[in-house]
Amino acid sequence: MTARDSQNPGDAAPTEAEEELSGVVNRVVFHSDDTGYTVCGVKARGHADEVMVVGNCPAMWEGETLTAVGRWTRHRQHGLQFQARQLACYPPATAEGIERFLSSGLIKGVGPVMAERLVKAFGADTLTVIDRESRRLQEVEGIGPVRREQIKQSWNEQKSVRDIMVFLQAHGVGTAHSMRIFKQYGNESVAVVRANPYRLCEDVWGIGFKTADRIAMSLGVAPESDIRARAGVLYLLQTLSEEGHCYCPRDDLIAAAQQLLEIPSAILGEAIRYGVESGALIDERGNVFLRALQEAESGVAATLRTLMESAAPYPPIQTEKAVAWAEERMHLSFAPAQRSALTMSLASKVSIITGGPGVGKTTIVRALVDIFRARKLRTVLAAPTGRAAKRLEEATRSDGKTIHRLLKYNPSSNHFEHGPGNALEGDVFILDEVSMMDILLMNAFLRALPKSAVLVLVGDADQLPSVGPGNVLRDLIECGTVPVTKLETIFRQGAQSAIVHNAHRVNSGQPFSVGQEGALGDFFFVQAETPEDVIRKMLDLVVNRIPKKFGFNPMTDIQVLTPMRRNELGSENLNTLLQEALNPGGQPVRRFGRQYKAGDRVLQVRNNYDKDVFNGDIGLIDRIDAEAQQVTVDYDGRRVIYELDELDELDLAYACSVHKSQGSEYPAVVLLMTTQHYKLLQRNLLYTAMTRGRKLVCLVGSTKAVNIAIRNNHVADRRTALRERLQLRL
Repeated sequence: MTARDSQNPGDAAPTEAEEELSGVVNRVVFHSDDTGYTVCGVKARGHADEVMVVGNCPAMWEGETLTAVGRWTRHRQHGLQFQARQLACYPPATAEGIERFLSSGLIKGVGPVMAERLVKAFGADTLTVIDRESRRLQEVEGIGPVRREQIKQSWNEQKSVRDIMVFLQAHGVGTAHSMRIFKQYGNESVAVVRANPYRLCEDVWGIGFKTADRIAMSLGVAPESDIRARAGVLYLLQTLSEEGHCYCPRDDLIAAAQQLLEIPSAILGEAIRYGVESGALIDERGNVFLRALQEAESGVAATLRTLMESAAPYPPIQTEKAVAWAEERMHLSFAPAQRSALTMSLASKVSIITGGPGVGKTTIVRALVDIFRARKLRTVLAAPTGRAAKRLEEATRSDGKTIHRLLKYNPSSNHFEHGPGNALEGDVFILDEVSMMDILLMNAFLRALPKSAVLVLVGDADQLPSVGPGNVLRDLIECGTVPVTKLETIFRQGAQSAIVHNAHRVNSGQPFSVGQEGALGDFFFVQAETPEDVIRKMLDLVVNRIPKKFGFNPMTDIQVLTPMRRNELGSENLNTLLQEALNPGGQPVRRFGRQYKAGDRVLQVRNNYDKDVFNGDIGLIDRIDAEAQQVTVDYDGRRVIYELDELDELDLAYACSVHKSQGSEYPAVVLLMTTQHYKLLQRNLLYTAMTRGRKLVCLVGSTKAVNIAIRNNHVADRRTALRERLQLRL
């Protein structure tokens, strides 16, 4: 295993000349996976007490031998420190150091007990045995052929990763990104990065253009090179897609690329032309699309037209009789708007039902399911997220699936199994929470429907639009070619809820009202002006007041929502505070700048088709196995295993952004809203957050912030062409 060198000038002023320090790493106090910044306690030669060393290192483990060059400084808070300009770590040479090294969780299959056995058997030669004579490991109790191979493989992988980390960090890449690069390219990582660092943008999750560009500049790529111009154009279009846009006007794209890259427009024009000729881009009357987005928009428009123009898989339904039958079966009388929605959906090949909370969308869906199934029609229910699918299932007492699971993603082919040539089986498809559907997922879903299918789309167009590109539900409603029923009347059950009442008031631009406990006792506003006061009151609500008064479990029933991810009142900081308050015990595992403990509530932040877990899924950490380097997460009774280097897929989920909460409902919601969130204070964000609470919503913040959000009904237009494609048959 090679030494790992790094350089980091200390921030503190030097107090004396540089000197060299060496010793054994006793503990790693802090390590940033992004920057390599490290604080560690070292048992240094010539020093009786532990020495605190501060510097920059790609990776560091307890028990390793450390050498450092730097100066002694005195920190006003932490006292005497050795500020290292250069750090190098080597595998330990002593039996004591090796045992500590192996006990730290570096090698899969070796924990503290096994580390002790190995060192007892091989002493100071333990690492040499693992590296060069691994067959001898089977001489140790508890190690058979399978475990021996696991230890050897993990050892080899760590050696390769560390060599790669040294190279990558020299070019500005942190540990977290280095691990992802290694997982993607293996031992070819250095060669791939040298050949074309911009490949990282497309191949490695979490690495964007700016990181790849920094590496490229460090490797000597010319600022005005074609490869940089092409990568920059793709990056801008991908960034725009993350903001919801499907295209960018060509002139705007060139102007933005000039500002980003500082290279002539002629080179950028050539980069766009190359993208079009190579098939990565499509230029449609001066609007530049990523190919996948243009094809998705065209596909959605074409498939919807085909569905609407083809025959239904059953004879016409006598809608008046069917509605009367449903009323008798459900022991209720439908309102006129509900009757219209039912009649439209029973008579149309494609239809849309939209409206806010409490207006009867769920009642209509339940009636449609009963009517279609009474006609012996195969009815399929689906939603974009697991929680939305589960709510749909509970409301209709019928099976509901996420779209991803319905379409059956195949990791080996990187495609859904269902699509053209392998259509889904079913006569009627009811899709809920359509406001969350981006253009890519909607296209994949529609491509998998049989031409004879009847399609009912249900959603609230006033909620936040999809996180991904497109504005599908709003475009479909506004195109004028798809039958739509908008429900606006709040029914008796919803009218008794202050959550529903206030959500509709906010959505119409009126201030919410806070009633007394009783009929309107499910919505509360807690005034708090400063961030410190907001945090104090939020913690008191989650830990004490809500569980005591309403009986909700703070670990599973209460969700804290905030507009932002970063800053003092962002989800990252709030999660740290809530973890300390709700799950203080246990031995944590630290990865990627976070710590995870058994019992923690966690959120999956990307689609992982191999594990069958998807962005937005929430679970509880069931078990942490330090020796196997695995974390087991329980998703509603289904256990999923993560390797420690996969934990960047998980966020703590005690708090999350309002955007991340889309499609979910929680028994209780604590929503933070202050002027610190000024840039994100919008009516549709407040409305979406309020409608996430099923039984209780507590809003903590300032009246000023809430009023700003209610008044701000400006929703940034997304550049999409779906509406025009449906209207003009583009």
